[in-house]
Amino acid sequence: MSNRKDALVPEAEKKLDKFKEEVAQELKIDIPHGNKDKLWGKIPAEKCGEVGGGMIKKMVENYEKSLVNKK
Repeated sequence: MSNRKDALVPEAEKKLDKFKEEVAQELKIDIPHGNKDKLWGKIPAEKCGEVGGGMIKKMVENYEKSLVNKK
């Protein structure tokens, strides 16, 4: 498995970063600021997993809503 650091769609990278920060705020996870990577390496893996899981949950919810709205 590669150690990919770039988004599959480069234009989406900033929006994904913003989305990640929004989910972290909702979960009350403090993100240290100061560099491009927002120092995510200083946050425990468990908290990062919560953020990633929250992002996936919201993406699935939005997709399901779009399916319902197509009918």
